[in-house]
Amino acid sequence: MMTETIALLELWRPGMDIPTLFDTALTSGRFPNVSARRLKNIVAECFSPRYLVREAAPARLLQALSKSTSTRDLQQLMFLFTCRANVILGDFVRDVYWGAYTAGHNELSNDAARDFVVQANSSGKTSKQWAESTVRRVAAYLTGCCADFGLVEHSAGRTRRILPCHIESRVSASLAYDLHFSGVGDNSLTTHEDWALFGLDRAEVIAELRRLSLKGLFVIQSAADAIRISWPLKTIEEVAVALAKE
Repeated sequence: MMTETIALLELWRPGMDIPTLFDTALTSGRFPNVSARRLKNIVAECFSPRYLVREAAPARLLQALSKSTSTRDLQQLMFLFTCRANVILGDFVRDVYWGAYTAGHNELSNDAARDFVVQANSSGKTSKQWAESTVRRVAAYLTGCCADFGLVEHSAGRTRRILPCHIESRVSASLAYDLHFSGVGDNSLTTHEDWALFGLDRAEVIAELRRLSLKGLFVIQSAADAIRISWPLKTIEEVAVALAKE
């Protein structure tokens, strides 16, 4: 939903609720090939859970960055917020995609996605047992999302080639500040599960933060296992302005 997300970000204004955003989108002429019912679902079930949480912090960040950053940066941030809203996708990326990636596999199969969904279903991670048709649909959703966000190639076959994936600098900085603004402490921040969506462990996160600190985005100090970070930027908008200069 990247194209639709960008269009909605251009229409959204702070303080807009879901009905207002839907009405604005419906009358904007930006979605000529989307039915009103489908558009309403996109706004309420896709855009809102991903980008309007925590006083719309994700939407504010993406909107502020959209005119000064790369498509890849926006793609990775959308990936982050989508994984937060769709827990099964986040778990799949952390457990299956990065498991295959670090093991040196070249491909990710639909069968691996289906096995993951079946295991999640049977281990009680879902509220009820899913029918086989639902299992297949969710498995296809998982691999399809990985393709949409650039983790694997688009393919009509049963396997997809795994693509190189490295977190972008602006995304690292945005994620660090987003976690800080949401109340995550400095030590907990370095082990937060969001970093694992990009294949980073604690040592790699600290190394990434140290590299970013050289740009003046924050100051990081460490002693033994303790991490302390000074955060000079106080709002999402200040972060976006600072990153636009990078």
